Formats: sequence, structure tokens, C-alpha cells
Amino acid sequence: MKTLKHLFDKNRVWAEHVKRHDPEFFSRLSQQQAPRYLWVGCSDSRVPANQIVGLLPGEMFVHRNVANVVVHTDLNCLSAIQFAVDVLRVEDIIVCGHYGCGGVLAALRDQKLGIIDNWLRHVQDIRSANQQELDALPGEEARHQRLCELNVIAQVTNVRNSPIVRDAWERGQSLSVHGWIYDLSDGLLRDLDVSGSRDEPPA
Repeated sequence: MKTLKHLFDKNRVWAEHVKRHDPEFFSRLSQQQAPRYLWVGCSDSRVPANQIVGLLPGEMFVHRNVANVVVHTDLNCLSAIQFAVDVLRVEDIIVCGHYGCGGVLAALRDQKLGIIDNWLRHVQDIRSANQQELDALPGEEARHQRLCELNVIAQVTNVRNSPIVRDAWERGQSLSVHGWIYDLSDGLLRDLDVSGSRDEPPA
């Protein structure tokens, strides 16, 4: 049976590197989890949440799924959001998609991939709702990029309209929701300007 020894070796090197630079890091980390941010992102292996924003372990609570979808029937995602908001008291929820998302492309092309087709139906609904705008764009690459953006915008709306976030705002909790997109081609994040806080009613 494979033990993936090379990954254990890499883990040991990483842990030793961290301890050399900060001998008390793991001791502090094990005592408390107090992140300021919740990241709702895509499962894509090219988009490591902590790394691309330069944060250390313990500074960001993370939930990831294919195509960074937030829907009211997904108890996994909603549980992560509720724990982050109600228990950890995060101040910012970041919904982050990325250009080149394979899940979004499959939804754009109406590909049949198996069980995931049910999940990507949510993104196909966004495609259908914005079909006229997408059809006006010159070529599949432009439509793909725009659908990645539209998907983030829709998921931000879903987060803002969730009972978890609305209840937090109702009780006066400081909490903002943001929509970002990550560009694999240059490693940079872009703000989609759909942020909202308790001072702005949900869309």
C-alpha cells in the first residue's frame, strides 16, 4: 500500500522551516483559532487561499468546492459559514472565483461529466440568466471569463441573503461580504466591486 512518504518528508521540511523562523509558531497556533476572514473558494489546486493573499495558517478559515458555489441546500458550505460567523466571529467573508475555472467551463459548454452535473446546474442557471450578455461576447474565452465573474457575483448575493449573514447583521455584528476573482495568468486578485456590509441591505 502506498504511504506517500514524499509528502511526509515535505511536511517535515516545512515544519522545520517554520520553527526555525518562529520557534513558538505551532505552540501559539494550537492554542486558539481566531481568523478574521472566511474564504469561500474553488477546489482548484492552483488557487491556494492562504498563499495567494500572503496569510499564515490560522489567519483564514477556508471552505472550498467546485466552482465556489454557495446554495441554500448545501449544509457543508452553510455549516462552514455559520461556524465562521457565529463562533469564530470573522469580520469578512470573501467569495473568490478564478478565471480558467473548469467547473464554470463545463457549465458554459453544458458538458456531461457525471455526478458533478447536478452541482454545476447552479452555474448553468447563472449562465441561462445571463445568456444574452454572454452571447454578445466575442468567443468562448471571453464568455468563460465573464461567466466566472457572474458566478462570483451570484454567490456573493447568496451569501448576503443567507439567514446566517442576515441574522448577524440584524444583531449588529461587524461583517462584510466581498466578491473577488483570481487570475491564474498573473497571480493577481481583482475586486468585482460587489462588497456589502450590514449598512447596505442584501441585494
